Amino acid sequence: MTGHISSSTMKNFLLFLVLSVVSVSILAFETCPSDSCEDSCKNRCGDKPNKSYSCQCNEPCEKFEDCCHDYHLCLYADPSSEKSTHSSKSDAEPSSETFTHSSKSENSCQGRCGEKFNKKNHCHCNKKCGKFNNCCSDYSTLCGGASSNSHSNDASETYCHSGKSDGDISNEEINTISEKLYKLDINKAAESDIILNKQEMVEKNGPKQDLCEKPLYKYVNEKLFSRPTYAAYICLLDNYDRKTGTDESYSEAEIKEQDHFLHEIMKTELMKELYNFFHQKGIYQTEKEFVKDLQNMWFGLYTRSSGEADSSGFEHVFVGEVKKGKVSGFHSWIRFYLLEKKGLVDYYSHNFDGPWTSYPDVLGKQFHWDGFMKEVGSQFIGSSPEFDFAVYSLCFITRPGRICKVSLGGHSLSIQTYTWTQTSYGNGKKFIATAYPVC
Repeated sequence: MTGHISSSTMKNFLLFLVLSVVSVSILAFETCPSDSCEDSCKNRCGDKPNKSYSCQCNEPCEKFEDCCHDYHLCLYADPSSEKSTHSSKSDAEPSSETFTHSSKSENSCQGRCGEKFNKKNHCHCNKKCGKFNNCCSDYSTLCGGASSNSHSNDASETYCHSGKSDGDISNEEINTISEKLYKLDINKAAESDIILNKQEMVEKNGPKQDLCEKPLYKYVNEKLFSRPTYAAYICLLDNYDRKTGTDESYSEAEIKEQDHFLHEIMKTELMKELYNFFHQKGIYQTEKEFVKDLQNMWFGLYTRSSGEADSSGFEHVFVGEVKKGKVSGFHSWIRFYLLEKKGLVDYYSHNFDGPWTSYPDVLGKQFHWDGFMKEVGSQFIGSSPEFDFAVYSLCFITRPGRICKVSLGGHSLSIQTYTWTQTSYGNGKKFIATAYPVC
């Protein structure tokens, strides 16, 4: 009897082996779905660093500059969002490819006029969609409403920041136009306008401790802030709630402030030069079209978390946000100075000091913002608002979601931009998720 195995026992044993093989196969597929898994973030978001991989997919990769090319898929989605509950390993943002499988009704207002907001929809068909720049393209036609994000269906609409411009605008052309923008920044700070007290410098992976007893800004000539573009920018700073997940909306007064800011910066030779560059490349036919697109891509509201519309590219880059207990974005030196002056920002240390001996300069730093930490943040220092706005727009339009190499005063600098892939405006145009100097 001891050497005998019943047929039922043998069947159960074979079934166990089969299930084990299947389980292992499934796990292997989930972990490594393709031959290129070692250089992609697919199913790897948040994984611990692995030296056997050629690139990484976690927050430290931004510090060590070894993120995979599609690391943006791991950014900007909150675990509380229904869109991310399908993934147990990460809070990865769905790529734009996700929406190519949606039904036609999700991209059209056919049978949807007046429906309630649903964050799962690609575009919307209610009265608020005009305010949030997320109406479906046929909203005006089918629902009889005015969509503030409607555009003429011309060639420039499919060209601009859709990833199709790389072959038409060379790296040399980007270097040339960025040098022109640098020289045309007549509103930048003079060397005597700003005195920095940089104090302690740390490695990129250095301790996140307050190593600096004194503020970063020892002196700023605040007469700069009375200049039209600075004053118009500062007026925008109180229009946002920094916490993601909190619904944002624009009042009529706030929309007028956006219009005023764009109007003031477009008076400058710097922004006119940028428009002329894009006009010559056939991207924008008129300055009015250019300004409208800037307003949509920068100020258009979208959802970074579970709120109806809690963020925009402008808020993220120029104002700063708090997401999952950490400071996100916040790449404006003016914003930093004004909050530091109020005692709301505590400068910890810096990990990068650019080669520029005059302004604009670039500084990478760590700081604490009224209860929340920014582990690594980079900013232009002493630049005008229009300069930051122009350089980031240049890179977003010509190299969306990629490293964009510019030349400033003879020195090379990389600008990283990311596109917001979950929603779009116009004919599939992308909002700005973020933009910043790579240190």
